[in-house]
Amino acid sequence: MVSSNRSWQMEPVIEIHDLTRVYDLGDVKVRALRGVDLTVSRGEFLAIMGASGSGKSTLLNVIGCLDRPTTGRYLLDGEETSRLSRNQYADVRNRKIGFIFQGYNLIARTSALENVELPLLYDRSGLHGPAGQLASAALDRVGLADRVQHVPNQLSGGQQQRVAIARALVNEPALVLADEPTGNLDSRTSVEVMTVFQELNHAGITIVMVTHEPDIARYARRVVVMRDGRITRDYPVEKRGSAAQDLAALPVVDVEARMEAIGQ
Repeated sequence: MVSSNRSWQMEPVIEIHDLTRVYDLGDVKVRALRGVDLTVSRGEFLAIMGASGSGKSTLLNVIGCLDRPTTGRYLLDGEETSRLSRNQYADVRNRKIGFIFQGYNLIARTSALENVELPLLYDRSGLHGPAGQLASAALDRVGLADRVQHVPNQLSGGQQQRVAIARALVNEPALVLADEPTGNLDSRTSVEVMTVFQELNHAGITIVMVTHEPDIARYARRVVVMRDGRITRDYPVEKRGSAAQDLAALPVVDVEARMEAIGQ
């Protein structure tokens, strides 16, 4: 077993110890995770890679409190998750985790501002402030200050993913999880999104991203490779790519003209 408990930074956000996840499908038991150890410290940008069936998505679901492990321990921001009730699990997801998915998961016919406000509607702490101001600030942070009233079908794929990123940030979570965030995007737009990710990480936001693309993983600070439910490699990215530099080297594209050409 390859252990991933390294002292990358001082304060851990994720602490996983001997984690397993077994799905009982009647006569068949599927062992999706087989004794995973992983520590992710505050301010890291981690990419999880692996072939289909390697366990990377299951691990992300457990980290995101969307699924419970069969055995083992998982501490999120110092909080032991195994003892939490279903409602407490949901509360932890809303307070401490921001999610970014391949398919954006935006609500149609609803403005970018309203989409970003959505997590705040479930926030019972009252600690964050006026939803509209926070959502507007989050959109400004990802470069969409001039698109707050646009609905999803008025936005390019990259802009929709930026809205999803803003939504993930609006609650100021301890952790941002991204599941194949560039999977639906062309090469240039993928680099644009990774530019945003690197800027956010430079500002101190902890990011864990699942990707099957080596060209995307090289923008992270650290890579974990999974196979058959186990971590087989864990290494820092020594020749880390700069998404901003790569984007500057690409031809300039008129986004508005491109959207008009496809009828949006």
